[in-house]
Amino acid sequence: MGRLFGTDGARGIANTELTCELAMNIGRAAAYVLSRHSIAKPRVLIGMDTRISSQMLESALSAGLCSVGCDVVLAGVVPTPATAFLIKALGCSAGIMISASHNPCEYNGIKLFDKDGFKLPDAIEEEIEAIVLDGAVQLPVPSGGDLGRITVAEQALDIYIRHIQQTTDVRFDGLTVALDCANGSASATAQRLFSELGADCRMLSDRPDGVNINDHCGSTHLESLSAYVKTHHCDLGLAFDGDADRCLAVDAQGNVVDGDQIIAIIASSLKQEGRLKNNTAVMTVMSNLGFFVFAKEQGIRVLTTKVGDRYVLEEMKKGGHCIGGEQSGHIIFLEYASTGDGQLSGVQLLRILKKTGKSLRELAQTMTKYPQVLVNVRTTNEVKQSYESNPQVAQIIRQVEQQLGEDGRVLVRPSGTEPLIRVMLEGKDQQQIAVFAEQIADVIRTL
Repeated sequence: MGRLFGTDGARGIANTELTCELAMNIGRAAAYVLSRHSIAKPRVLIGMDTRISSQMLESALSAGLCSVGCDVVLAGVVPTPATAFLIKALGCSAGIMISASHNPCEYNGIKLFDKDGFKLPDAIEEEIEAIVLDGAVQLPVPSGGDLGRITVAEQALDIYIRHIQQTTDVRFDGLTVALDCANGSASATAQRLFSELGADCRMLSDRPDGVNINDHCGSTHLESLSAYVKTHHCDLGLAFDGDADRCLAVDAQGNVVDGDQIIAIIASSLKQEGRLKNNTAVMTVMSNLGFFVFAKEQGIRVLTTKVGDRYVLEEMKKGGHCIGGEQSGHIIFLEYASTGDGQLSGVQLLRILKKTGKSLRELAQTMTKYPQVLVNVRTTNEVKQSYESNPQVAQIIRQVEQQLGEDGRVLVRPSGTEPLIRVMLEGKDQQQIAVFAEQIADVIRTL
């Protein structure tokens, strides 16, 4: 992980940690580095979510980019996957998304994409970091006609919405769907996208005011959506996060259908249609054990990565696989998108409902979720680095694994961002795995 850019861009509290000065300097450094890797004058697309700080950071980034001679194309409020897609569609050299995803409004972030809509290579991010943090290069100061220009991509939303609509070969007439937009980017696209495909859309949390993004709504707070779907007799509900790169669902009875289950439904459908490339789905080590059981029964190969959609994407690109993602609702359809796309996930899910004539509850039974227990053990960085070699920890994990057998699993891993060791257990008996998780956690606490 870099000093400035983490696994999902530069993040922080806007105006105190992620300041205008920092944003402008990232823009200046990015313009310089991109110009060195580009023959033509770079054009950078900027998209943003609905946070009150996004326009401020957009202005700072634009100023920095233009001051080093880079042209800027403003997409306005769009989902993160829209920014990634529109870079290539609009002939830009790179793109920037201003968003802190599912975090509260006081946070914001800057995420950089290459000309194909993928995360910038680490080597280029490191060049930018060295300029911003170390002053590694004296940046040029052009004047006159060599400065960059700012234009607005008036058709950005139209192009993106049309692209997502073209990924389905059926319409959604007759389906009633509740859409929770998290008062974020999906507020600009979801109603039009799904209603033009024929769905009867009931909108929730689609009135952003700059500070209500992710505020007890969206994919991290499904209670209101579940209650609405049951009360208003909808066929299903879809919940997006602040930048709409995640999607979770609820069935007509208000039961949550998470990312693992959605991927199982879609992977099964792709296999039946002969479209599951390499007969493979790419998941993370935190994916529910039930997914692996489902895949074995269906004869689908599963590749696992570290937690994080960037690692899923890397594995998908390396092997040419078409579907992968996380329990949190980051789902990647590499045939159509270069990053997770919540609305694309929703469209693909509704497509299967229409094609099969089944309810979401029926489809979700494709995979049986195993009970899962997670215990976070607060500890020191020293213990985080050494616990794996401790014989007492190894012994208790081995004992629990023997008792669970093939009906469960143990995953103990350090947090990448906090002084925590995460103890996760899965099994058929919720009470049993809760006891086992505490036994392992107790041993770690003694270190």
